[in-house]
Amino acid sequence: MTTARTLSGPAAAAATTDPRPPSRRTLVVLALCWLIVLFDGMDVNVYGAVMPRMLADTGLGLTPATAGRIGSWTTFGMLIGALVAGNLTDWTGRRPVLVGGTLLFSAGSALCAAAQGVEAFGLGRFVTGLGLGGVMPVCLSMVMEFAPGARAALTAGTLMTSYHVGGMLASVLGLTLADGSGWRPVFWVGAVPALVAVPLLLWLLPESPAVLLAKGHTAEARKLADRYGLRPPHETTAPPAGARARWHAALALLHGTGRRATPLLWAASFCGLLLVYGVSTWLPQLMRAAGYGPTSSVAFLFAVNAGGIVGMLVAGAVARRFGAARVSAVWFLLTAACALLLAVRLPLPLTYVVVTVTGIWLFSAQVMVYATVPTLYPAPQVSASLGWTTGVGRLGAVVGPALGGTVVAHGAGQWAFVTFAGAGLTGALAIHLAGKTPRHSGT
Repeated sequence: MTTARTLSGPAAAAATTDPRPPSRRTLVVLALCWLIVLFDGMDVNVYGAVMPRMLADTGLGLTPATAGRIGSWTTFGMLIGALVAGNLTDWTGRRPVLVGGTLLFSAGSALCAAAQGVEAFGLGRFVTGLGLGGVMPVCLSMVMEFAPGARAALTAGTLMTSYHVGGMLASVLGLTLADGSGWRPVFWVGAVPALVAVPLLLWLLPESPAVLLAKGHTAEARKLADRYGLRPPHETTAPPAGARARWHAALALLHGTGRRATPLLWAASFCGLLLVYGVSTWLPQLMRAAGYGPTSSVAFLFAVNAGGIVGMLVAGAVARRFGAARVSAVWFLLTAACALLLAVRLPLPLTYVVVTVTGIWLFSAQVMVYATVPTLYPAPQVSASLGWTTGVGRLGAVVGPALGGTVVAHGAGQWAFVTFAGAGLTGALAIHLAGKTPRHSGT
């Protein structure tokens, strides 16, 4: 993950108090990133939305165990994509990485739509993951750079709502298009970003001034910043360039004031993304196995993402008063409680309520792990810590779908929710202890 470093000293104070509203050009950048993350959320959630129909397609040959492994191939591809995206950004910039990632996950979706067997379908999901891997962190970096200071938290939260809008769109496709035409057309829709978003990115999206500065293009970076109404980029905003620099930055996280917090943050992120991707992949199938109808099962995916939007808007406001680590710990605990409730067959209206409330806690618990990072590290280490916390967390994203598939394959679907509850409890403990570690000087 490549993110802009946090400003420090006078630059930070100036950015925080910057009263200028975002320019029209800046809003275009934010809107483009919002659109890309929407497609990200749609592609991640669409597999879960159509999985019940894919399992019923005897010609494809998909089984619950295989479905879980394919879900993990997707997230493993995201892990590889995120690692590669960092070096590609050093060489080419953020704009080409976004364009390339969008083309790649669109191509992966097309491969899935045309697949005649599980091997080809799994390859398509892996390619999709490769494309998705670098998209989210680059979009986060862009919105935080083009809407700095006091606007950064609001715009980052707004960006994350698009992921859940994409998840809701995937649910709608599963309920409508898949119902009438089967699961393949849904994946053809996933190829649309190559036709719609890529031309817009090439036409309207600028390069990052911070990345231009890091590559030595100082005059161009300052000119671009002036055009978009940003303060001139400072060397403290430039991301570390090169694999060696990022490796040394990672080693520094295991020493000094952050040495205790680092493994705890990694553990919390692992649990958080295990929950996010495990639930996104398996919720419809788990609810169908529990006796709910196919329409209701897919509608639950819509409900959990609707709750996710509310959670993104609420968590940030609550964290401003109580602290991100404390909110994340409580949110993990509430996620665990809701998961245990879902292990029990409840009346349908009550189940919808529980699923929606689960979404409020589930997704924003993970985001609050990221929000804890700046409180535990000095400014020069924040970017590296965010990158590695996200990267290690993606291992949880690989484990979550496979773990759910293993449980379902053994005919014990209700235990999947118990497993998710255990991940929630572990995540709560890890982020609570991380929040208790000593802060860096100056906080």
